[in-house]
Amino acid sequence: MRTEPTLVMIPCFAGAPWQLNQLTHLQHRPMRTLRLPDDVCELEALANVITDQVKDLENYVLVGDSYGAVSSIAVGARQPKGLRGLVLSGGFARSPITSPWLKTLAALAPFFPGPFYRQMTLRIHAAQLASAFDREGEIPWSTDKSRAFFIKETSHKAYINRMRSIEKTDYTALLKKIDVPTLILTPEEDKLIGKDAAGVLLNGIKGSQEVILLRTGHMFRFSHPGAYSLEIKRFLERVSL
Repeated sequence: MRTEPTLVMIPCFAGAPWQLNQLTHLQHRPMRTLRLPDDVCELEALANVITDQVKDLENYVLVGDSYGAVSSIAVGARQPKGLRGLVLSGGFARSPITSPWLKTLAALAPFFPGPFYRQMTLRIHAAQLASAFDREGEIPWSTDKSRAFFIKETSHKAYINRMRSIEKTDYTALLKKIDVPTLILTPEEDKLIGKDAAGVLLNGIKGSQEVILLRTGHMFRFSHPGAYSLEIKRFLERVSL
């Protein structure tokens, strides 16, 4: 008899482990999370780290948020034996950084740690994460909260390495290799990732399902954890996981 799959929560760009106690509709399920390493600057190397973290599990579902979603895609495209499903929230298959201004900031960021990183880079990053719906959340969110979270959890070294890891990333052609039930969980407003990213995933991953969580933004895992976890619960039930 197959055991119930463990939900393995893969962190966003900040790299911090998930607050599993906030996922109210998933508390009856086995869950684990991890902290992303600071020194990994290639997504394939990060996929190796994640694969090592789940090697003791017979069955698991990867739940990746934002940067964690593209990391989960990198693992899923390998068709690992124990993978039973994917949940990709606010995710993308290729770098979402298309603005010349943001590309310039990304190019300059490695040379300016310390106060510039905290006061300039992270303020701009937090602004890109924001949406009009953040303050309506179960846990009201703001750009100040996003910036404070990154200051606490994300070293300059980690930030730069993760930026480098997605500069030339494009898993679009590999999406067809993903052969497990996949939920694409999309916020209503996501100016960082853009409107087309979810469509690329939906078109590329055979049989994938999309749910748009209304009146949420890119930080919906933080601002709407109850609604977020409810959609994951519903998906797992639909696909009998």
